Amino acid sequence: MIEVEVVLAWPQQVQSRRVPLEEGATVADAIAAAAIEGSADCPAVAVHGVLARLQQVLLDGDRVELLRPLQADPKDNRRRRARGG
Repeated sequence: MIEVEVVLAWPQQVQSRRVPLEEGATVADAIAAAAIEGSADCPAVAVHGVLARLQQVLLDGDRVELLRPLQADPKDNRRRRARGG
């Protein structure tokens, strides 16, 4: 048995759940077990800050981070800053 933490952070709140899983459990298993509202809206996931696939096998103590959609295009932000605005 392993235990992992699943985290979803928004600007106004953070949801975090520790879930027990069987050895060999995947990122997808952890997300399903955590049942955090809004997790379906997350386009990507990371494990300890490194982009991960849903089929990645987890280890005891891993932190699965649900990544929220970008609010603005990074390229547009860079262009705006380069123009001085």
